[in-house]
Amino acid sequence: MRLVATALFLGLSLPAMAQQAPAAPAMAPFVAPESFAPLVRNLLPAVVNISTSQNVAPRPGRPDAPETPQAPPGSPFEEFFRDFFNRNRPPGQQGEAPPAPNAPGAPNRPAPRRAQSLGSGFIVDASGIVITNNHVIDGADEINVILQDNTSLRATLIGTDPRTDLAVLRVQHTAPLPFVPWGDSDTALVGDWVVAIGNPFGLGGTVTAGIVSARGRDIRQGPFDDFIQTDAAINRGNSGGPLFNMRGEVVGINTAIYSPTGGSIGIGFSIPSNLARGVATQLADGGRVRRGWLGVNIQQVTDEIAESLGLRGGARGALIARAQEGAPAAAAGIRNGDVVLRFNNQDVREMRTLPRIVAETAVGAQVPVIVWRDGREETVTVTLGELPAETSQASTAPTQTPRPDRPIELSGLGLRVTALTAELRERFRLRPEARGVVVMEVLPNTPGAEREIRPGDLILEVQQERVSTPQELQERIERLRRQGRATALFLVESQQQGQRFVPLRLAAPRGAPG
Repeated sequence: MRLVATALFLGLSLPAMAQQAPAAPAMAPFVAPESFAPLVRNLLPAVVNISTSQNVAPRPGRPDAPETPQAPPGSPFEEFFRDFFNRNRPPGQQGEAPPAPNAPGAPNRPAPRRAQSLGSGFIVDASGIVITNNHVIDGADEINVILQDNTSLRATLIGTDPRTDLAVLRVQHTAPLPFVPWGDSDTALVGDWVVAIGNPFGLGGTVTAGIVSARGRDIRQGPFDDFIQTDAAINRGNSGGPLFNMRGEVVGINTAIYSPTGGSIGIGFSIPSNLARGVATQLADGGRVRRGWLGVNIQQVTDEIAESLGLRGGARGALIARAQEGAPAAAAGIRNGDVVLRFNNQDVREMRTLPRIVAETAVGAQVPVIVWRDGREETVTVTLGELPAETSQASTAPTQTPRPDRPIELSGLGLRVTALTAELRERFRLRPEARGVVVMEVLPNTPGAEREIRPGDLILEVQQERVSTPQELQERIERLRRQGRATALFLVESQQQGQRFVPLRLAAPRGAPG
């Protein structure tokens, strides 16, 4: 009671403070929807169930056993799922023991079984264009689309895009099919109501409601992650189904859930419609997706990297760790160590923003790119190429072989380095064209160890200046210390992570005054 009374007292007795602080904007009274029924009634006919089948290798010991959802032992769901999947076995096998897969005397090899899986989708055109997830139909020999009235239509796969986990199907019907419109996912705000419709666990036409819980989620599923997070219940089988706003427009495609149990705990993820629509349109038109390609390896700009580069405004943008030889970026003059701040008039706030913006830009387009270089902004014009189906690493330009030098210790950094030799190339399995200074030892509890530099790594540059001998490297470091630098930016190449920029604290060498 004392805390409540104090709060009320403070809220009523400080007129001077209230006059100085601006009043909060008036908010319209919140009105929850009385019912979703009118909305759902119009949407259900365009949401479909998707059934796929394929031949798969049998599981050891249980060649005919279908994959069933996990349910708590003894619960009603355990019996429900057992009965459901038993009904969907081939005729004559319900409740029976699996037949012997081989004739007497034949090798004991279980025969392949016919596996079925279920998912969701939705119709976006009256001619029969259906959108779903790639993982719903991946590897399927046969795809069937089941309408709300239980009509089953054989589907033709038009195209898939594994990078965004999208697929486009086509079905034929005697009459125009009901369809739903795309919406603008950029207008879906955190807190907005949304409705998910799908086919969880084969229970078609299931409707759940919730809100947009978060935007821009990266769940490490691909290079273009930008998921909408929702607490509308999404379960196995909902994949590929639509997420609707209150106007009945598709703002997302339900794709994944976070769950330690396999069931919904209120954390689901949907591909934004603005990303999905462009991909689906390209797939429907030509069966494949063409994306813009810059040809760079990038990394996140940290506060220490921003300080090392003198980048005003703090950590932002995407740091070019490597401009691939012969790629559009290198051809336009973009260099290692540049920080991309704007691409095609769009801000690049963080590293993962850049691949998505580039991919959505038309192949062959000439776009302005603003980079941070040598303490100032510069603008370069890039003509985008087409993203290869499988991006491969471009080789770096060969340089002259450095002369042998004795190993030296970089005091204060915890690194012992030496010149690159043929023996070390073989020992650390380095590329024939590799260059730089080889790290031989990393002392524990030092700046080098903190940044996970390891023996066998190559130091290529310091503060964007190339180094090829241990002496050059040591001279660069000492010069930066004399300039009063607290950190320096090292370009490091490793077998595991490729080229990356690493900021290292320039601690005073051992024995130097503190």
